[in-house]
Amino acid sequence: MSTQRVAIVTGAARGIGAGVARRLAADGMTVAVLDLDEAACQTVADEIVAAGGSAMAVGADVADEDAVKAAVERITAEAGPVTVLVNNAGIIRDNLLFKMSVADWDSVMNVHLRGSFLMTRAVQSAMVDAGFGRIVNLSSVSALGNRGQVNYSAAKAGLQGFTKTLAIELGRFGVTANAIGPGFIETEMTAETAARVGVPFEDFKKMAAEQIPVGRTGTPDDIAHTVSFLVSEGAGFVSGQVIYVAGGPRD
Repeated sequence: MSTQRVAIVTGAARGIGAGVARRLAADGMTVAVLDLDEAACQTVADEIVAAGGSAMAVGADVADEDAVKAAVERITAEAGPVTVLVNNAGIIRDNLLFKMSVADWDSVMNVHLRGSFLMTRAVQSAMVDAGFGRIVNLSSVSALGNRGQVNYSAAKAGLQGFTKTLAIELGRFGVTANAIGPGFIETEMTAETAARVGVPFEDFKKMAAEQIPVGRTGTPDDIAHTVSFLVSEGAGFVSGQVIYVAGGPRD
């Protein structure tokens, strides 16, 4: 690689985001580990540096336009122009439709959709100028529908349309955009879901694995491998795709 790529991974203080940040750093990129809590990001950034990689911690609310602008300006000043963006930041506010508050709807939309829009808009000019860019948006199998997640499912489905439109608009500039739809991934978020429904996490994982063709649940590394491919220089002819990383086929 002629120059070291600078990547931003949002929601990278834990779970899938942290796994992706570590992998991109191992691939030789300088990684901005971005999340709401900069101190939590610093832990991941320090781990990357200790392993011989290059990383910086950035605290920002992806749904806040000014915070996003300031974060991207800081990353660019300290590390260089951003040409890889992984929009992973997300929250869940699960409930059945008749119980769901407007606040729970809005907060999920703001982080997933508004956040991905603001982050992408803030870095696209650097990608266009470089003639190279890689955008990966984290969708979910829930985009296909999932009981108790009308807000999350709508947001994740929205990200797929967002991704396909980015691919159409930015392709001529050497910028690709793809989405990954994880299935059951072992993270703090899925552990919290298990706790909320009153099932021990190991039992929760076992029940999920029984429904997955490959016979196991996924890990952040499974997603990180897929991100690594999609942001590589060799993946320049893959754009506008939704790849379900779920241990089996999804429609």
